Parts: sequence; C-alpha cells; structure tokens
Amino acid sequence: MKTFRKSYGLTLLALPGILLLFLMDYVPLYGLLLPFKDYKYNLGIWNSPWVGFDNFRFLFNGDILRRVLRNTLLYNLVFIALGTAVSVFFALLLREVGRKAVKAYQTVLFIPYFISWVVAGFAFQALLNMDYGILNKGLEAFGMEPVMWYNDPKYWPFILIVVAIWKGLGYGAVIYYAAIIGVDAEYYEAARMDGATKLRQAVSITIPMIMPIITMMVILQIGKIFYSDFGLFYNVTMNSTLLYPTTDVIDTFVYRSLVDLGDIGMAGAAGFFQSVVGFTLVILTNYVVRKINADNSLF
Repeated sequence: MKTFRKSYGLTLLALPGILLLFLMDYVPLYGLLLPFKDYKYNLGIWNSPWVGFDNFRFLFNGDILRRVLRNTLLYNLVFIALGTAVSVFFALLLREVGRKAVKAYQTVLFIPYFISWVVAGFAFQALLNMDYGILNKGLEAFGMEPVMWYNDPKYWPFILIVVAIWKGLGYGAVIYYAAIIGVDAEYYEAARMDGATKLRQAVSITIPMIMPIITMMVILQIGKIFYSDFGLFYNVTMNSTLLYPTTDVIDTFVYRSLVDLGDIGMAGAAGFFQSVVGFTLVILTNYVVRKINADNSLF
C-alpha cells in the first residue's frame, strides 16, 4: 500500500491496460474446466458433468495422435533451426547494404509476413495446381510429366518448410538487424585494423554480440513447439486428406475433431496439453541456458 500511494498516479494511468489484461487473460481461465467436463450447451460450463481425464484419454489414444505429435514436433524443430539461421544470415546481409537501400530491402522481405495464409494458399495453388499450375506447365514445356502435388505427401515436408521460412524471414531478419545495428562500431574498426574479413567479423563479433536476442527468440519459439501455424498447414495444403501423413498437426487434428465431432471437451484438453507442455519447455530451456550463460537467459 505504501508503494501504491507513492505511485498511484502511474497506477491509474496503467489502469485501462490492467483491466484489459484481466478481462482478456485471467477471466477466460474459467474455461480450463472444459478439458475435465463433458460439455453440454444447454447446461453451460459449470453445470456440465465432470468426466475427469476422459477427454485426455480420448486425445492420447490411437495412431493418429502419434502422427500429429511427430509432425508437429519435427516441423517446429526445423522451423526454429532453419528459420533462425536464415533470418540471422539475411540480417548480416542487411548490415552490409547501404543505409538508403536497407529500407527497400526490409520492405521487400517484410511483405510476405503481412500476407494472410488464405491468400498465400491460393497463390501456391496457382503454382502447384495439377492442370494449370505454373510449375506443371514448366515441367510439360521440358517434356516431363506433371506432378500431382496435392495428392502425394512426400513433397510437402520440403514445400511447407520453404513456405514457412519465406513468410517469417522478414520478421526475423528485421529483429536481428535491429540488434546488429546496436553493436558498437568500434569493435568492427578494431577488427578491420587487425585485418579481419567480413566473414571473420560476423563470426567473431556480430553473432556473439546478438546471441542474447537469438537465445531469447529461440526460447520463446520452443514454448510454442507443440503449437503449429494452423493457416500454414490448413490453407497452403488446401486441407487435402491425401496429404495428412506428412501435413497433419495438432491444430488441424483438433480443428477437424471439433468440426466433425463437436467435442469441445476434447479440443479443450488438446489446448490445455499444448499450454502446459509449452510452459514446461520454456522453464526447462531457460534453466539450461541460465546454467550455461546467465546473461543469455530469458529470466
């Protein structure tokens, strides 16, 4: 109370944000009852019968869950590793570009980030469509057989990785570029005097100096490793059932289960599972990073 009286003006200034945070982030926690109930629309959340862990048993039974868990984990691991590497690489390239040209390059890189997955899905259909797709027309021009992209799942791990990196490249590159321009120029001047090449400067100065922000971004991404970008896996693949072996992830599986079965309790159980695992992974990853280098930890 003593602290509040000293800073009540700032607290009142922040009151709208505090109320918004409470309404949007804390009031909905009431919905955590759903994973443990057999939800009935006419009874509401509170009066619906308790079922304990039955929703979780349904979620974790069967081969489908193993498949979607495998796909979700493997895709996210690749997205984190390759996405971070490519974003850092392009951020390093931006540093070597003249200041006037940087804005143009940043804009070009950032444009895909603002394109919705619905639009991106139809754009890639124009490339991959069996009958009129640009890629198949190109293959026919060289006397090759057209490929039924939306019928064969073996191509899609590569396609989805390329599409995900293409869309997130600009966002990541801008963040890392902002960190790079904050590095003291005297380090580079000293390195040039010692005869260090651009590559040596990047490896020995730039990357170590921005490692804290790289670590922080990776930790935050690890927290969402059991989540997947629904728009990527649903819209870009056109929800083709033939592609499910390599494109079905937790979010698309839960969506189909909710639409087909109307089982809100099971969908809630999946969301609860994702949140708990994501929170646990963030804590563990941050703990490991803090043990290795406390300066790079998130908290």
